[in-house]
Amino acid sequence: MQDLDDLALLREYAANNSEAAFEELVSRRIGFVYSSALRQARDPHLAEEITQAVFIILAQKAGRISEKTILTGWLFRTTRFTALAQMRAEAKRRRQEKEFQMQTEFQSASTDELWKQMSPLLDEALASLGEKDRQAMLLRFFENKSLAEVGNYLGIGEDTARKRVARALEKLRKFFTRRGVSSTTAIIAGAISANSIQAAPVALAKSVTAVAIAKGAAASTSTLTLIKGALKIMAWSKAKTAIVAGIVVLLASGTTTVAIKNFKSSNGAQGIDAYISDINLEDYEKAPPLLVIQPTHFQKYQGIMGRFVPSDGKFVGRDRTIKDIIATAYDFHTPRIIFPDQMPTNHYDFLVTVPDHSREQFQSEIKKVLGYTAQTQTRVEDVLVLNVADSGIGKLKPGGVAQNSRIDPIHGPDRNAPEINYPNNFISALAEQLEYQFRIPVIDQTRLVGLYNMVLDWHWQRGRWQGARGVENREANLNSIKKALLDQFGLELVSTNMPVEMLVVEKVK
Repeated sequence: MQDLDDLALLREYAANNSEAAFEELVSRRIGFVYSSALRQARDPHLAEEITQAVFIILAQKAGRISEKTILTGWLFRTTRFTALAQMRAEAKRRRQEKEFQMQTEFQSASTDELWKQMSPLLDEALASLGEKDRQAMLLRFFENKSLAEVGNYLGIGEDTARKRVARALEKLRKFFTRRGVSSTTAIIAGAISANSIQAAPVALAKSVTAVAIAKGAAASTSTLTLIKGALKIMAWSKAKTAIVAGIVVLLASGTTTVAIKNFKSSNGAQGIDAYISDINLEDYEKAPPLLVIQPTHFQKYQGIMGRFVPSDGKFVGRDRTIKDIIATAYDFHTPRIIFPDQMPTNHYDFLVTVPDHSREQFQSEIKKVLGYTAQTQTRVEDVLVLNVADSGIGKLKPGGVAQNSRIDPIHGPDRNAPEINYPNNFISALAEQLEYQFRIPVIDQTRLVGLYNMVLDWHWQRGRWQGARGVENREANLNSIKKALLDQFGLELVSTNMPVEMLVVEKVK
C-alpha cells in the first residue's frame, strides 16, 4: 500500500472497500488536515472533530473524486469548509449562551512569536488566494515539495513555479500587514515551513479511520451536524464556480443590462435601484452575476458604500466619487491612497455581484469605464504609530466585548455604530477607526491580540475639517485622544514618518 499514491489508494478503497488503503491514506494526510483544523478552530477537541468529519466526507465521496484532483488541495478546501461550518455553529452557540473567551498576548519579533499572530489568520489568507497560487503554496510549504516538483504537479516549469510561489507569498504578506501582522515574505515562508504541520494525537488516526469507513454511522450527533453544514458550504461553493464559468458570456453578451432592468427587489424597486435604493441582503442573495459602474441616479445623496457578504465578493455603492470606488475595489483606506491631482468630481453608482475574484474584475471595470488603475508602492509618509507605553502595561484589560458586536472602539457602544468584526485582534479595529477619523495611516505596533474592555472617555470637538479652523479642530481632537489613550489604557499614539505600503492611483494613458 505504501507504494501507491493518494489517488490510487482512494480508488482502491472506492472499488474494493479496502480498509487498509483508507487507513494508509488517513495516516499520510491526517497531520495536514488536523493542523489546518487546529489553526482555524484554535481548540484541539474541535480540531479532532473537524478532522473526523473531513475524512468521513472523503469516504462518502471516494468514488466521485476526479482523477485530475490533487488530493492536498481537495483536503484543504474540505477542511476549510468544515471549519467554517464548525465556527458558524460555535458562534451561534456563544451568542445563545453569551459566553465569550478572551485572549491576549504580547508578541516578539521572532519567527515563533510571529507564528502565534499568523496562525489564526493563515487558512483565511490561503483561501483568499487564487486556486493555482494556493495549490503552489500547499505543495511547497505543506507537502515540502521542491520548486521543480511543484512545477510538475501544476504542469508548469520550475521558474514559473518559483514566480508563482513568490507572488503568493507577497499576497499573504499584504493580507497579514492589513491585519496588523507585519513581516517579510522570507520570514513568513520560514514560519509556515516550520509550523504548518503538527502531529495529530496518536489515537486520532485509528478512530478517524474506523468512523469514516462506516461513513459516519457511528459518529456523534455534533459530528453529523458538522458534516451536514460542511456539505452545504461545499455545495454552495460548487454552485459559485459554475456561475463564474458563465460570467464572461453574461458580460460579453450584454445581458447584464437586461438582468438589471428585469430584476425587482423585495421593496418593489426595479433595475439597479432595486439593489441600491434599499440595501437588502435578501436581494443580494437573489442577484445574478452583475458588474456595473454608471453615472449616479442619486444626485446629492450621501448614500451607503459597503461590501455585503464579503466572502462572496459583493459590493454596492451609490452617489460615490471615483476615489470612493477605487478605495472599495482595492480594499484600501483613503488615508493610504495617493490620488493624482485634479481628479473628476463626478459621482457614480456601482454594483458588483460576481462571485470569486470579484475584486480583480471590479478593478478591471474601473480601468475600462473610469480610466484609472492603481498599484501598491512603499513610500515614506507621515503616520501615527500605536504602541504600549512603558508605564501602560496592565492598564488594558482583556474581556467583555462579543464577536460581531456593534461597537465603535473610539466612541464606545453605539446602536448606530457600524458593525466591526475583529475576533482575533480588537486593537486592529481601534487602529482602523483612528485612521478613519484622522485621515492619516495608523500603524499598530502594540503586538496585542484578543478582545478588550475598551470604552474611551474623551472629548470630541465637532466642527468643520476644512481651512484653518478645521486644522485646529483636528489637532485638538488628536491631542485629546492621545491623552485619553495614554491615561486610560497605557497606549501611546506617536506622530512620526516611516515607510508605508500605499496605493498609488494613475490615469490610464
